[in-house]
Amino acid sequence: MFKKLWKGLAKTREKLTSGLKGLFSGGRQLDDDFIEDLEEVLYSSDMGATAVKIIERVQKAYKKREIESTEQVFEFLKKDLAERLSGGDTSLRRAASGPTVVLVAGVNGSGKTTSIAKLTKHFKEQGLSVLLAAGDTFRAAAVEQLTIWADRLDVPIVKGETGSDPAAVAYDAVEAALARQVDILLVDTAGRLHTQKNLMTELEKIRNVLSKKIADAPHEVLLVLDATTGQNAVQQAKLFSETIQVTGLVLSKLDGTAKGGAVISIRDQVDIPVKFIGVGEQPDDLEVFEPAPFVDALLES
Repeated sequence: MFKKLWKGLAKTREKLTSGLKGLFSGGRQLDDDFIEDLEEVLYSSDMGATAVKIIERVQKAYKKREIESTEQVFEFLKKDLAERLSGGDTSLRRAASGPTVVLVAGVNGSGKTTSIAKLTKHFKEQGLSVLLAAGDTFRAAAVEQLTIWADRLDVPIVKGETGSDPAAVAYDAVEAALARQVDILLVDTAGRLHTQKNLMTELEKIRNVLSKKIADAPHEVLLVLDATTGQNAVQQAKLFSETIQVTGLVLSKLDGTAKGGAVISIRDQVDIPVKFIGVGEQPDDLEVFEPAPFVDALLES
Protein backbone atom coordinates (compact mmCIF):
# COMPACT_ATOMS: atom_id res chain seq x y z
CA MET A 1 0.00 0.00 0.00
CA PHE A 2 2.70 2.51 0.99
CA LYS A 3 4.67 1.80 -2.18
CA LYS A 4 1.67 2.73 -4.31
CA LEU A 5 1.00 5.86 -2.24
CA TRP A 6 4.69 6.82 -2.49
CA LYS A 7 4.58 6.46 -6.28
CA GLY A 8 1.28 8.34 -6.56
CA LEU A 9 2.62 11.35 -4.66
CA ALA A 10 5.90 11.47 -6.59
CA LYS A 11 5.21 14.76 -8.41
CA THR A 12 4.04 16.58 -5.30
CA ARG A 13 6.89 15.17 -3.22
CA GLU A 14 9.45 16.20 -5.83
CA LYS A 15 8.14 19.76 -5.87
CA LEU A 16 7.85 20.04 -2.10
CA THR A 17 11.00 18.23 -1.04
CA SER A 18 13.18 19.96 -3.62
CA GLY A 19 12.35 23.23 -1.85
CA LEU A 20 12.66 21.72 1.61
CA LYS A 21 16.03 20.14 0.87
CA GLY A 22 17.47 23.56 0.13
CA LEU A 23 16.20 24.74 3.50
CA PHE A 24 17.06 21.79 5.70
CA SER A 25 20.48 21.06 4.24
CA GLY A 26 23.63 23.15 4.39
CA GLY A 27 23.50 23.78 8.12
CA ARG A 28 21.16 26.76 8.06
CA GLN A 29 20.29 28.34 11.37
CA LEU A 30 16.73 28.58 12.60
CA ASP A 31 15.81 32.25 12.34
CA ASP A 32 13.13 34.53 10.91
CA ASP A 33 14.63 34.32 7.40
CA PHE A 34 14.49 30.52 7.51
CA ILE A 35 10.84 30.58 8.58
CA GLU A 36 9.98 33.05 5.83
CA ASP A 37 11.62 30.81 3.22
CA LEU A 38 9.72 27.81 4.62
CA GLU A 39 6.43 29.66 4.16
CA GLU A 40 7.29 30.30 0.52
CA VAL A 41 8.01 26.60 -0.10
CA LEU A 42 4.74 25.50 1.52
CA TYR A 43 2.71 28.11 -0.33
CA SER A 44 4.17 27.05 -3.67
CA SER A 45 2.98 23.49 -2.94
CA ASP A 46 -0.63 24.70 -3.23
CA MET A 47 -1.36 24.70 0.48
CA GLY A 48 -2.76 28.20 0.13
CA ALA A 49 -3.90 29.92 3.31
CA THR A 50 -3.03 26.80 5.29
CA ALA A 51 0.65 27.55 4.71
CA VAL A 52 0.20 30.80 6.65
CA LYS A 53 -1.44 28.94 9.55
CA ILE A 54 1.38 26.42 9.66
CA ILE A 55 4.01 29.16 9.70
CA GLU A 56 2.19 30.97 12.51
CA ARG A 57 2.48 27.80 14.61
CA VAL A 58 6.15 27.43 13.72
CA GLN A 59 6.85 31.06 14.67
CA LYS A 60 5.02 30.65 17.96
CA ALA A 61 6.96 27.49 18.84
CA TYR A 62 10.21 29.19 17.79
CA LYS A 63 9.60 32.21 20.03
CA LYS A 64 8.73 29.94 22.94
CA ARG A 65 11.91 27.95 22.24
CA GLU A 66 9.89 24.77 21.80
CA ILE A 67 11.90 24.31 18.60
CA GLU A 68 15.49 25.46 18.43
CA SER A 69 16.92 23.84 15.29
CA THR A 70 15.94 23.25 11.67
CA GLU A 71 15.84 19.49 12.35
CA GLN A 72 13.17 20.09 14.98
CA VAL A 73 11.22 22.25 12.52
CA PHE A 74 11.00 19.32 10.10
CA GLU A 75 9.57 17.00 12.74
CA PHE A 76 7.25 19.78 13.92
CA LEU A 77 6.05 20.19 10.33
CA LYS A 78 5.31 16.48 9.93
CA LYS A 79 3.34 16.39 13.17
CA ASP A 80 1.41 19.56 12.28
CA LEU A 81 0.39 18.24 8.85
CA ALA A 82 -0.74 14.89 10.27
CA GLU A 83 -2.86 16.68 12.88
CA ARG A 84 -4.50 18.88 10.24
CA LEU A 85 -5.38 15.84 8.15
CA SER A 86 -6.78 13.93 11.13
CA GLY A 87 -10.21 14.27 12.68
CA GLY A 88 -13.61 13.18 11.49
CA ASP A 89 -14.73 9.63 10.79
CA THR A 90 -12.60 8.34 7.93
CA SER A 91 -14.26 4.92 7.94
CA LEU A 92 -17.16 4.24 5.61
CA ARG A 93 -20.57 4.23 7.28
CA ARG A 94 -22.59 1.06 6.85
CA ALA A 95 -26.32 0.47 7.13
CA ALA A 96 -27.44 -1.37 10.25
CA SER A 97 -29.26 -3.80 7.94
CA GLY A 98 -29.94 -4.05 4.23
CA PRO A 99 -28.02 -2.25 1.48
CA THR A 100 -25.57 0.53 2.29
CA VAL A 101 -26.29 3.38 -0.13
CA VAL A 102 -23.38 5.53 -1.30
CA LEU A 103 -24.19 8.62 -3.35
CA VAL A 104 -21.28 9.88 -5.45
CA ALA A 105 -21.10 13.46 -6.72
CA GLY A 106 -18.57 15.71 -8.44
CA VAL A 107 -18.03 18.16 -11.28
CA ASN A 108 -17.39 17.12 -14.88
CA GLY A 109 -13.92 15.74 -15.37
CA SER A 110 -13.26 15.13 -11.68
CA GLY A 111 -12.67 11.42 -12.20
CA LYS A 112 -16.01 10.49 -10.66
CA THR A 113 -16.85 7.50 -12.86
CA THR A 114 -13.38 6.02 -12.52
CA SER A 115 -13.56 6.57 -8.76
CA ILE A 116 -16.83 4.62 -8.67
CA ALA A 117 -15.08 1.76 -10.48
CA LYS A 118 -12.28 1.89 -7.89
CA LEU A 119 -14.79 1.90 -5.03
CA THR A 120 -16.52 -1.09 -6.60
CA LYS A 121 -13.24 -3.01 -6.72
CA HIS A 122 -12.50 -1.96 -3.13
CA PHE A 123 -15.82 -3.30 -1.86
CA LYS A 124 -15.62 -6.51 -3.88
CA GLU A 125 -12.19 -7.23 -2.41
CA GLN A 126 -13.87 -7.05 1.00
CA GLY A 127 -16.28 -9.76 -0.10
CA LEU A 128 -19.23 -7.37 -0.49
CA SER A 129 -21.78 -7.47 -3.30
CA VAL A 130 -22.18 -4.23 -5.28
CA LEU A 131 -24.90 -2.74 -7.50
CA LEU A 132 -24.30 0.37 -9.63
CA ALA A 133 -26.88 3.02 -10.53
CA ALA A 134 -26.14 5.08 -13.65
CA GLY A 135 -27.68 8.36 -12.47
CA ASP A 136 -25.83 10.55 -15.00
CA THR A 137 -28.65 10.17 -17.51
CA PHE A 138 -27.92 13.38 -19.43
CA ARG A 139 -24.78 12.01 -21.06
CA ALA A 140 -25.01 8.74 -22.97
CA ALA A 141 -21.23 8.46 -22.79
CA ALA A 142 -21.33 8.56 -18.99
CA VAL A 143 -23.80 5.66 -18.83
CA GLU A 144 -21.78 3.76 -21.40
CA GLN A 145 -18.55 4.28 -19.47
CA LEU A 146 -20.10 3.09 -16.20
CA THR A 147 -21.62 0.09 -18.01
CA ILE A 148 -18.18 -0.87 -19.34
CA TRP A 149 -16.79 -0.73 -15.81
CA ALA A 150 -19.73 -2.80 -14.50
CA ASP A 151 -18.97 -5.47 -17.12
CA ARG A 152 -15.25 -5.46 -16.36
CA LEU A 153 -15.82 -5.74 -12.63
CA ASP A 154 -18.71 -8.19 -13.02
CA VAL A 155 -21.34 -6.23 -11.11
CA PRO A 156 -24.96 -5.46 -12.08
CA ILE A 157 -26.01 -1.96 -13.14
CA VAL A 158 -29.36 -0.14 -13.23
CA LYS A 159 -29.76 2.52 -15.92
CA GLY A 160 -32.42 4.47 -17.78
CA GLU A 161 -32.84 6.11 -21.17
CA THR A 162 -30.68 9.10 -22.06
CA GLY A 163 -32.32 12.22 -20.64
CA SER A 164 -34.58 10.29 -18.27
CA ASP A 165 -35.18 11.41 -14.69
CA PRO A 166 -32.10 10.57 -12.58
CA ALA A 167 -34.29 10.30 -9.47
CA ALA A 168 -36.32 7.58 -11.24
CA VAL A 169 -33.10 5.65 -11.92
CA ALA A 170 -32.17 6.01 -8.26
CA TYR A 171 -35.61 4.70 -7.27
CA ASP A 172 -35.30 1.67 -9.57
CA ALA A 173 -31.81 1.01 -8.26
CA VAL A 174 -32.97 1.00 -4.64
CA GLU A 175 -35.76 -1.42 -5.54
CA ALA A 176 -33.22 -3.69 -7.25
CA ALA A 177 -30.78 -3.42 -4.34
CA LEU A 178 -33.48 -4.48 -1.90
CA ALA A 179 -34.70 -7.32 -4.12
CA ARG A 180 -31.20 -8.66 -4.72
CA GLN A 181 -30.12 -8.06 -1.11
CA VAL A 182 -26.86 -6.47 -2.19
CA ASP A 183 -24.43 -5.06 0.35
CA ILE A 184 -23.53 -1.81 -1.42
CA LEU A 185 -25.49 0.42 -3.82
CA LEU A 186 -23.26 2.99 -5.55
CA VAL A 187 -25.28 5.80 -7.13
CA ASP A 188 -23.60 7.88 -9.83
CA THR A 189 -24.90 11.40 -10.47
CA ALA A 190 -24.53 13.85 -13.34
CA GLY A 191 -21.13 15.49 -13.47
CA ARG A 192 -22.12 19.07 -12.96
CA LEU A 193 -20.71 22.48 -12.33
CA HIS A 194 -21.37 23.44 -8.72
CA THR A 195 -22.67 26.81 -9.93
CA GLN A 196 -25.63 25.26 -11.75
CA LYS A 197 -28.36 25.63 -9.16
CA ASN A 198 -31.00 23.57 -10.95
CA LEU A 199 -28.68 20.60 -11.18
CA MET A 200 -27.74 20.91 -7.53
CA THR A 201 -31.46 20.84 -6.74
CA GLU A 202 -31.73 17.63 -8.73
CA LEU A 203 -29.03 16.10 -6.53
CA GLU A 204 -31.14 16.93 -3.52
CA LYS A 205 -34.12 15.23 -5.17
CA ILE A 206 -32.10 12.05 -5.69
CA ARG A 207 -31.07 12.14 -2.06
CA ASN A 208 -34.71 12.45 -0.96
CA VAL A 209 -35.77 9.49 -3.13
CA LEU A 210 -33.09 7.31 -1.56
CA SER A 211 -34.03 8.25 1.99
CA LYS A 212 -37.68 7.40 1.42
CA LYS A 213 -36.87 3.86 0.31
CA ILE A 214 -34.11 2.97 2.80
CA ALA A 215 -33.80 4.37 6.31
CA ASP A 216 -30.90 6.83 6.74
CA ALA A 217 -29.96 6.55 3.05
CA PRO A 218 -27.72 7.67 1.58
CA HIS A 219 -25.42 6.42 4.32
CA GLU A 220 -22.47 8.10 2.64
CA VAL A 221 -22.31 11.06 0.27
CA LEU A 222 -18.89 11.04 -1.32
CA LEU A 223 -17.66 14.06 -3.26
CA VAL A 224 -14.95 13.35 -5.83
CA LEU A 225 -12.50 16.24 -6.15
CA ASP A 226 -9.82 16.51 -8.81
CA ALA A 227 -6.55 17.13 -6.96
CA THR A 228 -5.10 18.86 -10.04
CA THR A 229 -7.52 21.78 -9.56
CA GLY A 230 -5.81 22.75 -6.32
CA GLN A 231 -7.55 25.52 -4.42
CA ASN A 232 -10.65 25.44 -6.64
CA ALA A 233 -11.51 22.10 -5.05
CA VAL A 234 -12.02 23.85 -1.70
CA GLN A 235 -14.85 25.97 -3.09
CA GLN A 236 -16.43 22.94 -4.74
CA ALA A 237 -16.41 21.04 -1.45
CA LYS A 238 -18.08 23.93 0.40
CA LEU A 239 -20.84 24.44 -2.16
CA PHE A 240 -21.67 20.77 -2.67
CA SER A 241 -21.80 20.21 1.07
CA GLU A 242 -24.35 22.99 1.48
CA THR A 243 -26.71 21.14 -0.86
CA ILE A 244 -26.24 17.44 -0.22
CA GLN A 245 -24.45 17.20 3.15
CA VAL A 246 -21.24 15.59 1.92
CA THR A 247 -19.91 13.04 4.42
CA GLY A 248 -16.56 12.21 2.81
CA LEU A 249 -14.11 13.26 0.12
CA VAL A 250 -12.43 11.21 -2.56
CA LEU A 251 -9.32 12.97 -3.90
CA SER A 252 -8.63 11.79 -7.44
CA LYS A 253 -5.67 12.15 -9.82
CA LEU A 254 -3.07 12.66 -7.09
CA ASP A 255 -0.61 10.76 -9.27
CA GLY A 256 -0.95 13.31 -12.07
CA THR A 257 -0.28 16.52 -10.19
CA ALA A 258 2.29 18.39 -8.16
CA LYS A 259 -0.61 19.95 -6.23
CA GLY A 260 -1.04 17.19 -3.66
CA GLY A 261 -0.52 19.81 -0.97
CA ALA A 262 -4.06 20.94 -1.74
CA VAL A 263 -5.27 17.88 0.19
CA ILE A 264 -4.00 19.56 3.35
CA SER A 265 -5.61 22.86 2.43
CA ILE A 266 -8.94 21.21 1.60
CA ARG A 267 -9.02 19.25 4.85
CA ASP A 268 -7.99 22.33 6.81
CA GLN A 269 -10.70 24.57 5.34
CA VAL A 270 -13.56 22.09 4.95
CA ASP A 271 -14.83 20.07 7.88
CA ILE A 272 -15.26 16.90 5.82
CA PRO A 273 -12.93 13.92 6.23
CA VAL A 274 -10.93 12.61 3.28
CA LYS A 275 -11.92 8.94 2.99
CA PHE A 276 -10.17 7.78 -0.18
CA ILE A 277 -7.43 8.97 -2.50
CA GLY A 278 -6.84 7.97 -6.10
CA VAL A 279 -3.18 7.33 -6.96
CA GLY A 280 -3.47 5.88 -10.47
CA GLU A 281 -5.81 4.99 -13.32
CA GLN A 282 -6.44 1.31 -12.61
CA PRO A 283 -9.39 0.00 -10.53
CA ASP A 284 -7.08 -1.01 -7.68
CA ASP A 285 -5.38 2.40 -7.55
CA LEU A 286 -7.53 3.59 -4.66
CA GLU A 287 -6.23 3.94 -1.12
CA VAL A 288 -8.13 4.32 2.14
CA PHE A 289 -6.86 7.66 3.43
CA GLU A 290 -4.58 7.57 6.47
CA PRO A 291 -2.98 10.87 7.60
CA ALA A 292 0.39 9.64 8.91
CA PRO A 293 1.37 7.48 5.90
CA PHE A 294 0.20 10.27 3.58
CA VAL A 295 2.46 12.82 5.28
CA ASP A 296 5.37 10.36 5.21
CA ALA A 297 4.89 9.80 1.48
CA LEU A 298 4.59 13.56 0.97
CA LEU A 299 7.71 14.64 2.84
CA GLU A 300 10.22 11.80 2.93
CA SER A 301 12.73 11.99 0.11
